[in-house]
Amino acid sequence: MSDAEIIIGVIVAPARLDKALADATDLSRARVQSLIADGMVELNSAPVMSPSAKVKAGAEFRIIVPAPVSATAMPQDIPLSITFEDEHLIVVNKPAGMVVHPAAGNPDGTLVNALLYHCATQSGGQLSGIGGVARPGIVHRIDKDTSGLLVVAKSDAAHEGLAAQFAEHSVHRRYLAVCGGYPTPAEGTIDERLGRSDRDRKKMAVLEKNSSRGKHAVTHYKALQRLETSALIECRLETGRTHQVRVHCASIGHALLGDQLYGKTPKALKPILSELSFARQALHAAELGFLHPILGENLRFRADLPDDMQELIDELARFNR
Repeated sequence: MSDAEIIIGVIVAPARLDKALADATDLSRARVQSLIADGMVELNSAPVMSPSAKVKAGAEFRIIVPAPVSATAMPQDIPLSITFEDEHLIVVNKPAGMVVHPAAGNPDGTLVNALLYHCATQSGGQLSGIGGVARPGIVHRIDKDTSGLLVVAKSDAAHEGLAAQFAEHSVHRRYLAVCGGYPTPAEGTIDERLGRSDRDRKKMAVLEKNSSRGKHAVTHYKALQRLETSALIECRLETGRTHQVRVHCASIGHALLGDQLYGKTPKALKPILSELSFARQALHAAELGFLHPILGENLRFRADLPDDMQELIDELARFNR
């Protein structure tokens, strides 16, 4: 327990214990409940075991968060769509539904598991160790239900070079998305700070510009095609924050179709999405460009829309005629 994190604080407002602690820390409510069950939470110097217990403002809490146990990702024979590969890096066209790296709830079946197998059996190499045993080679990620291009480092030198470009915001990233409604103006820039939501720790939210929390985020959008009660748009990212496109589009009243976390599907479109069994956010990482971290070459890659998004766009265009 020597590497455990100890969080000490004071409850600000009366509430259920699990909610009050989640609001007062960076822990999720589910994580708080688990720590309470493990006897890791004290209130006013006394252990507590009930997450539903009522707690008053001013109560002092102490939480012991055990150090995470890193599980080594195992190679798995999972098909990959590889757009580019050399001895330094791999560019993959990730399908929707695939998690990038192992985590709670997704211990295997991830892109990392597939890459470990590919490198061991087909390319004769390995992934960069900088990401750790659970995230080898991972420089950036895209959401589970977002499809498209992702670059992965095979060497530590490549990893460091790519990470520097992402930090400098010099990587070219262009997404295609289908949003509810038609944006007005049809082209613009969303410059809104993003951080963890106070109301739901699983969500990101737009914060006040002068907030000390969160991170600066910029998305340039452009409507490409008017569809039935919706639009095909492109989003070019200056920054790459968690859920950036999804939150920024929702913030201007045009949440992505199928995004169950940040928006509601327009009533008129529900039968169409249901008929197509389209149940993910309509978002695709269509272009990725960067300087090769070792060779210095300017690389740019494109990935066509996956079948499910193309089918959705075709159907919405048909209804809009």
